[in-house]
Amino acid sequence: MTEDAQILIARLLAHQTLRREDKLVKRALSDEIFRSDIDTRLKACGMKFVDNVYADHVTLALTRDSESKVFGTKDTWQNNNFGLARDGVALLVVLWSLIILPKRERQEAHQMAQEDQNDMFGKEKPLPRAEDTSIGISYRTLLADFGEKLGKKTRMDMNLGQLSRLGFIERKMDLIMEGPLLDLLMDTDALKDRIINGALSDIFHIPMPRTPAVIEAERLAAEEAEHALTEEVKPSEQNTE
Repeated sequence: MTEDAQILIARLLAHQTLRREDKLVKRALSDEIFRSDIDTRLKACGMKFVDNVYADHVTLALTRDSESKVFGTKDTWQNNNFGLARDGVALLVVLWSLIILPKRERQEAHQMAQEDQNDMFGKEKPLPRAEDTSIGISYRTLLADFGEKLGKKTRMDMNLGQLSRLGFIERKMDLIMEGPLLDLLMDTDALKDRIINGALSDIFHIPMPRTPAVIEAERLAAEEAEHALTEEVKPSEQNTE
């Protein structure tokens, strides 16, 4: 077991990602003792094993406690650990939203990418793999919809090339497809609500829920706006006199 754990960690360090169908990866996902050995070894190095049921690959990442010690000298480490500029991070979030969120909905509904409707008995089957449910997005559509906001064609092409080299996306002619890391290294729990109800709410056309917190925030914003308008009007009123 010790040798197998060592080999699996070494392979992940060398190759960055491995498929869930890999023999040792399947063992790490199903054998509690073997996984505990791997986790203990990685924790001693400030790392962790990363997987989720929606992704076809697994990878390694730094633990939260190690991030500041490893990346703290870089100005952008709290934003991202890959040296991406602001427009590169924005593009990554857009791609995650347009590719991963619809894919996960299809996976949870047990619907394949080419199916028009759900299988009546689909939920009794295993969760579909990412490659069977991930559709991707057209490059021309992405450029038309987001080009102006994300640095236009030249800048977008540079960022797409970097995201491809990092393993977040794959390019197949006009299509931009999910890469091995796109559904592994993004914090879904933190991002999903913020994106759907916030930054990309206009795209998803989903109204923000009218929770007490939202209503109170709107009330305070209205009061601030009224106060600012009052302060702005006072000088002009004095001038007219």
